[in-house]
Amino acid sequence: MGDVLIGTASWTDPTLLRSGWYPPEVTTAEQRLRYYARQFPLVEVDATYYAPPAEQTVRMWAARTPPGFTFNIKAFSLLTGHPTRPGALYSDLRGLVPAERKNLYLKDVDTAVVDQVWERFLGALDPLTEAGKLGAVLFQFPQWFPISTANKRYILECQQRCRPMRICVEFRNHTWMDGRNRDETLDFLTSYALPYVCVDMPQGHPSSVPPVLAATADLAVVRFHGHSEKWTSRDIHERFGYRYSEEELREWAPKLRRLADAAARTQVLMNNCCADYAQRNARQLADLLAELDGANPAPSAAERR
Repeated sequence: MGDVLIGTASWTDPTLLRSGWYPPEVTTAEQRLRYYARQFPLVEVDATYYAPPAEQTVRMWAARTPPGFTFNIKAFSLLTGHPTRPGALYSDLRGLVPAERKNLYLKDVDTAVVDQVWERFLGALDPLTEAGKLGAVLFQFPQWFPISTANKRYILECQQRCRPMRICVEFRNHTWMDGRNRDETLDFLTSYALPYVCVDMPQGHPSSVPPVLAATADLAVVRFHGHSEKWTSRDIHERFGYRYSEEELREWAPKLRRLADAAARTQVLMNNCCADYAQRNARQLADLLAELDGANPAPSAAERR
């Protein structure tokens, strides 16, 4: 039976700060992270998708969390094939990319510049590695990234560039997990010890991937995106504004336990980041797993302060 770490994909979302989840006396960035880390052993940093982090910021994350706390880092958009604003690049590199483009893709950027982005992005994560607090770098590939030999090759390039940091892989193109390709995808990931990111998300959209639970390495990762009816909205809080019911989470608990039996460590991240939905659901799920394991329920928030 492997360890199960449960957390959320944000601790600084503006709607979370307004929700009342943090006690009134918790008002600064440092206090919020310290408080969050007393509630959960794991967090995913989503902001690194939009802009590379500064090493000093990462060093503060490491300093403000207890031993054993784990950060997963979402890979910078340029490195996963998503559109990237030129202004999100390092300032000294912005003059080396096409100035007229609103958004950049990897194909638009000189190889030497891309290499610099890789080097600096990963170098900024060193404080977490040194502290033993880096779980995995999440590579979430876009819906226009279908199963192909070239795309498999790029995933392996990402893995190689990140070593000794580990990566985990999430798809948003259904071809990877279609019935005819599912075994091929899982075999590929298993062959290279690449953790597959299992997802729970709305179905019936071009970006929809079915909720297949599989451990393809000693680390298993599950991300819960919710089932918002406004999944295609450009408003991120409408897209992820879904609170799981206890019944839904109760159905998931034994599935997660079975997944954990196949991995040394399982990470479960609630990405329904709107108000305090993710935090409340993460606590419910942790309690349900404790109940399933016959352990005492996790302490309440009041008891953990």
